[in-house]
Amino acid sequence: MNQTKLSRRSFTGTLAALAAPSILTSATRKPNIIFLLADDLGLDIISAYGSDAYKTPNIDSLAHNGVRFETCYAAPLCGPTRSLVNTGRYAFRTGGITNQSWRPDGPGAKSKDEYPLGRLMKSAGYVTCSSGKWRQVGETPGDWGFDEWLTDPTAGGWFWQKSYTKNGKLIEHDQEVYCPDVAHEFAMDFMRRQKDKPFFLYYPTHLIHGPILRTPDSKPDSKDLYADNVAYLDKLVGKVIAEVDKLGIRDNTVIIFSGDNGTARESGKVKGRQINGAKGSMWEGGSRVPLIVNWKGVTKTRVCTDMVDFTDFHTTFGELGGAKMPTGMKFDGRSFAPQIRGDKGKPREWVYVQLGRNWYVRDKGWKLNQAGELYEMSQAPFEEKLVAADSTDAKAAAARKKLGAVLAELNPAGGKVDTAGGAGKKKKKKKA
Repeated sequence: MNQTKLSRRSFTGTLAALAAPSILTSATRKPNIIFLLADDLGLDIISAYGSDAYKTPNIDSLAHNGVRFETCYAAPLCGPTRSLVNTGRYAFRTGGITNQSWRPDGPGAKSKDEYPLGRLMKSAGYVTCSSGKWRQVGETPGDWGFDEWLTDPTAGGWFWQKSYTKNGKLIEHDQEVYCPDVAHEFAMDFMRRQKDKPFFLYYPTHLIHGPILRTPDSKPDSKDLYADNVAYLDKLVGKVIAEVDKLGIRDNTVIIFSGDNGTARESGKVKGRQINGAKGSMWEGGSRVPLIVNWKGVTKTRVCTDMVDFTDFHTTFGELGGAKMPTGMKFDGRSFAPQIRGDKGKPREWVYVQLGRNWYVRDKGWKLNQAGELYEMSQAPFEEKLVAADSTDAKAAAARKKLGAVLAELNPAGGKVDTAGGAGKKKKKKKA
């Protein structure tokens, strides 16, 4: 009798064991990851963040059943930001300090000296693709671990052109083509072909970088090409979402949208208030950017006030994909994968921002820069109040001590420099 019971238990256990692999596979399948990185786009452009001038319904839709991060910090310029994303390390460690640091004789990050994002995701079993802006990272996306890639052979905005580079080959046309469309179709074709595998798509569009030219949707008599470019960016984001839905992979695809630095022209208003600073400046408007994460069935509509800086993408994507980080190399990223899932995680206490020979460290209430200037940040991104050097305020003194210790430990001045210049612009502060 006991043996009969044991046999029944064994049989039941065998059935459970046979069933477990399919359940486990479904529950632990690696998610596809799409990282949409807009160019020169700050908080003031996205209506989900309260833009007074623009409507971005497709981008906003990602925030519906998604997580909208309030305090995400890029570098103030394109090149340094892309170095942060692809290395997970601060500029003084890699040399990705200015927009010119990638040049052959510059100190910019080299793929052989780093553990690039593309290579990290490939190590976790992902097929990888980069489609869009790349040049200021240096070398080619292939050198940095991307299986497939398409990019521009030019330095600035990449819109109406007769050529582009596809997997290392220059493709030329007799007539101009709209390159954001070319990059988009390349990215969508990659997804269609790889939909049955875990894929990582890095999609750094040139929109809305200058020169601000007509889009395919611009009317001949358009009076606002800038608004046309914002609308076209939003349209392409909508097409990405639609393609993911069409392929039937939405439940297992994480879509992340962000911007590489603040708005290029004077930053606009958010809910009636002017953002302080713009692209290239060391004020909030230079680096504070939108970040929205949508993962159907996982994320729920909420606003997250945890701080994020751009080294965090490398670590977060690695964790989402189950990648194993190498030892013996200092990474600066802090994963926000738990926050994506709705868990508390281990939020950052501070973020670090650098451009050229200027830098600062900032927590939720205060900011301390390389010159020893302390700012009270309760009204950021609209105001940054300089604290007098001889202030006796106890909270300010505590903040100066805390952030000073962080900068002393980081020691940016002891790291790599770029003697070619490129220090951030310190524009005059604007009043709220």
